[in-house]
Amino acid sequence: MKKIGMLLLIVLVVSTGLFAQGAQEPVEKDSYEIVILVKSMGNGFFDACFEGSKQAAEELGNINTTYMGPVQTTAEGQIEIIETLIAQRVDGIAISANDADALIPVTKKAMAAGIKVISFDSGINEGGRIVDLVPSKAELIGRQQVQLAAELADYSGDVAVLSASAQATNQNAWISWMKEEIKEDAYNDMELVEVVYGDDAPDKSYREAVALMNKYPDLKAIICPTTVGLLATAQAVKDEGKSGVVEVTGLGLPSEMKGYILDGTVGQMALWNPIDLGYTSTYILEALITDKADGAVGTTFDAGKMGEVLVEDKGIAVMGTPFVFNAENIEQYAAIF
Repeated sequence: MKKIGMLLLIVLVVSTGLFAQGAQEPVEKDSYEIVILVKSMGNGFFDACFEGSKQAAEELGNINTTYMGPVQTTAEGQIEIIETLIAQRVDGIAISANDADALIPVTKKAMAAGIKVISFDSGINEGGRIVDLVPSKAELIGRQQVQLAAELADYSGDVAVLSASAQATNQNAWISWMKEEIKEDAYNDMELVEVVYGDDAPDKSYREAVALMNKYPDLKAIICPTTVGLLATAQAVKDEGKSGVVEVTGLGLPSEMKGYILDGTVGQMALWNPIDLGYTSTYILEALITDKADGAVGTTFDAGKMGEVLVEDKGIAVMGTPFVFNAENIEQYAAIF
């Protein structure tokens, strides 16, 4: 890899191949160079994304993948790197963007040069990429939360939701789908009794969890679609001596929730898996580079173990249902993020 000019940042490069600066690309090649360009280096979440990219590259057999990012979380740092990658004539770039709009001029330049550009995790707006891969969507997240709670509570009893704030748009969307899911026949013996808000404050979330347990004697599960709320609720349930009596689930970081999962307070929880994000991004780039797919709305990508990924309106591709963490896998992922 040739040095990146006079860039005033440090770029960590982990590559399975070298770029040929200034070389003309043939129409077909034995292997293609892609870059996973992240918000900044030294972040365990993005390290995990690159692990997924390497897994996909090994499966595909025709991809060399490289990991890059600025030291600081800035659009300017990413722009400088992209300019260099244009000069190096890489085949594809998957970007977790530091700014949804600021990167558009340089990514347009990259695409005009024949480089396939997608965004993932933190998207670039339309016009600056072919596809934006998002981890999941409201319906999948909301429905899964009820499914996880039902499995823990044997599909019976009262269930409550402890959310962040009443104004949290994403969580309100998830909760609306929870309410739809629990109408299904499978949940006839369950009732969603109340939604409360901890405002993403640990102390308030803790108090709200205790209040729910006192108010509903038949409470069997609390769903917390917020990492702060999940952590506080798990501690409240444990302090009240109700671990295994009141089940706890939600969306949480493995590194924060490891202890509560291993001691049984939280039987299972979910969150998008960064390994799967990097894996899916690599499959999408390979399909675009080799003309297996064009990313048009309504078309699909074959994403290996992740199945088919549909491109929806505005070029949004949804990876799928969030990954489930439990006692069997929590230690592996807690070491990553």
